[in-house]
Amino acid sequence: MTVRTTCPYCGVGCGVLATPDGQGGLRVTGDPDHPANRGRLCTKGAALGETVATQGRLLTPRAGGADASWDAALDLVADRFRTAIHDHGPDSVAMYVSGQLLTEDYYAANKLMKGFIGSANIDTNSRLCMASSVAGHRRAFGSDTVPGLYDDLELADLVVLTGSNLAWCHPVLHQRLLAAKAARPEMRIVVIDPRRTATCDGADLHLAIAPGADAHLFNLLLCHLFDTGRMDAGFLPHVAGLDAALTAARSATAQATGLPPADLAAFLEMWAATDRVVTVYSQGINQSDSGTDKVNAILNCHLATGRIGRPGSGPFSVTGQPNAMGGREVGGLSTTLACHLELENPAHRDAVRAFWNAPRMADRPGLKAVDLFRAVEDGRIKALWIIHTNPAVTMPDADRVARAIAACDFVAVSEAWPDTDTARLADVLLPSTAWGEKDGTVTNSERRISRQRAALPAPGQARADWWQIAQVATRMGFAGFDWAGPAQIFAEHAALSGVAGALGGDFDISDLAGADYATMQPVLWPQGPAQRGGRFFGTGRFHTPDGRARMVPVAAALPAPGPLLLNTGRTRDQWHTMTRTGLSPRLSRHLAEPYLEIHPRDAARLSLATADLAQVQGQGGQAVLRVLVSDRVRPGHPFAPIHWSGQNASGGRIDALVGPVTDPVSGQPASKSAPVSVARLEARWHGFLVSDAPVAPDCAYWARARLPGGWQVEMAGTTAPPDWQDWAMRLLGLGAPAQTMIDRAQGLARMAFVRDGRLAAALFVAPGPVRLSRSHVGSLLGADPRGCLGGWPAAGMPDAGPEVCACLGVGRNTILRAVAGGCRTVGAIGAAVGAGTSCGSCRPALSALLAEAEAPRPVMAAAQPVPG
Repeated sequence: MTVRTTCPYCGVGCGVLATPDGQGGLRVTGDPDHPANRGRLCTKGAALGETVATQGRLLTPRAGGADASWDAALDLVADRFRTAIHDHGPDSVAMYVSGQLLTEDYYAANKLMKGFIGSANIDTNSRLCMASSVAGHRRAFGSDTVPGLYDDLELADLVVLTGSNLAWCHPVLHQRLLAAKAARPEMRIVVIDPRRTATCDGADLHLAIAPGADAHLFNLLLCHLFDTGRMDAGFLPHVAGLDAALTAARSATAQATGLPPADLAAFLEMWAATDRVVTVYSQGINQSDSGTDKVNAILNCHLATGRIGRPGSGPFSVTGQPNAMGGREVGGLSTTLACHLELENPAHRDAVRAFWNAPRMADRPGLKAVDLFRAVEDGRIKALWIIHTNPAVTMPDADRVARAIAACDFVAVSEAWPDTDTARLADVLLPSTAWGEKDGTVTNSERRISRQRAALPAPGQARADWWQIAQVATRMGFAGFDWAGPAQIFAEHAALSGVAGALGGDFDISDLAGADYATMQPVLWPQGPAQRGGRFFGTGRFHTPDGRARMVPVAAALPAPGPLLLNTGRTRDQWHTMTRTGLSPRLSRHLAEPYLEIHPRDAARLSLATADLAQVQGQGGQAVLRVLVSDRVRPGHPFAPIHWSGQNASGGRIDALVGPVTDPVSGQPASKSAPVSVARLEARWHGFLVSDAPVAPDCAYWARARLPGGWQVEMAGTTAPPDWQDWAMRLLGLGAPAQTMIDRAQGLARMAFVRDGRLAAALFVAPGPVRLSRSHVGSLLGADPRGCLGGWPAAGMPDAGPEVCACLGVGRNTILRAVAGGCRTVGAIGAAVGAGTSCGSCRPALSALLAEAEAPRPVMAAAQPVPG
């Protein structure tokens, strides 16, 4: 039976149709009736069916490294929390949770910590991605409210994308935007980003701003709006603080933006002269030590012009996680209270305490993520519960955080997988359900609540997170957690929102308290007596004491100068630390290694070439990354993606390079950038391996990715073993190879290991990056090994090359052959070979290949495909 559910990736919140295949898997397609995506899916969503395997899952509780019963594990968690509270007070315990949780899970966790344990020491990995937006909203609007809707991107005459690589990070929303522009060519799109990303492909103007100069740009815009008489006199009475904001904005300089004067002038006038403007922002704004000020610099411009809460107008924060918004609604951050109520407000606390019949209500904000793990490190936190997140990889100064978790008196981790970097550090592991098995709700970036429904049974003893939390609460002696299922939790949450609505809050879904949970359709909040769906603030009424919005004075800052400032971000086909996307072979074929994209000028200075390996040293640790020389980045500002963990690479944990610098208002880490030094790794040998079993070589560098029949591993070493055959047999645990080609003088070795007439593994070694067709060698795994050691398809068998279109498996060489055959547009390539005709995420890459064919330029060697 097909199940209507919701994608577990970014904050777009796409609806999907999941159909069990009868063998434990799922067939996944886009839901044409879901208003967020209207049937579209990106590559990650389309590959969800490849990520539901249960092999390797955590299927039973573990305590002290041994299997345990649920009763024993839950009793231990409850006892250790209860003992810490008794001996050291409620602030000696903490929870660190995740935007991967469903709203019902989040609600249970916050009720336990804030209302019953009596501490607000519960924070979420959403602190790492959108806390500055929350803080900016609250300063400006008096509430954490997203004013607009996705429809506004299609209704606008100008869409500004700043700090957002929408094409890769929110692909379906980007495709909606491009479709709207195709229907209305007069619509304009501006991308503000130091890098030339895939999003720039559909833009009318790319502003390659100096990193960190966003507040300068929007302060200049505010001054331009005032100086040219473009402010909205009718809306300004609803706004306070104009004079102070304008005075602060006058300190901004055009030189600080690093933009050509003509481009800067064009943008300022375009924004000022266009009535319907949407400014979309994301991590490039939020993940900064002045992220909240950058948010408010954007909001100031919309408030000054009344371009808010109207169709086609408004600031729009797009969230990175599937339920970051749901977490905000239940008070998931340590500084907030349920239903957008204020933790610092006694009347709000009393209302929630009475509703919950809570014995010990938190009365002050708890520790934010960076401070929380500092408290773990220095021993103030005695017991820690981590749920569905991987802070040993994702927190800034990640090596230090991992050491702190390892040294903590007691750590419980609720996870689906036992071998994440964080799970390995736990005293107790609690097996959680994963996507496909979960039942509850999520809220997307436009405030739309959707149901996530289980399409598969929970494997082994895996249980829902809300159930685990409720069980521990009950074992600690607390009443009020005896829910029979998520429907009861949602009804309680909705009823509490009615209390918030009566206090004047904007988050009111009380009309949903009695809804049929099983059949509930996607719905925008609010859903209460005062308002149903729609936009906020168009009438000029805000949630401040006097009902007026606040413009905030922003003193624009810039990052400290340095030789190299690393820019971090995401790739198209991976998600967070790959615990889900890393299971999909097709998602690994686009980019299979962690990489450093660096400008030719910096590469020349550092004696780096494409496909070399670079040692990158940051404040707290180091990484080893494959080099990609590219003019898409600015000189002095290399780029690296965040996804690789200790499970899939020896040195790809990028947050180990990032220092624990935070925004003083929001507490959000400045994870988007970090000062680094870079040097060439002098590798004596490079290797490429395919194997039907996972391996992790003991060498200076390795990176592992899935193949349909096993794994591929890129590797390199600073010392070569004396006998490659012996080294390979020990690494693989296999007998003597059936086929070998070894030239010790030239440092070349090729070996094919055969089991029952089928290729079980193959190893290729060379002094430099190994040049062969990785797609060809990978396709032979588990098949007839003949021709394997040649490394390339036989004559007459075309080599598809590195994958570009993950949806349809179309490789770079296939596309270039189509171009050579006469295809001169992206549409023509799609008609010829299919690339770009599914989710559309690869269309910028197709444009780049067309340009490359017309004007060839250096590209990455075969060891690594070029990012699209």
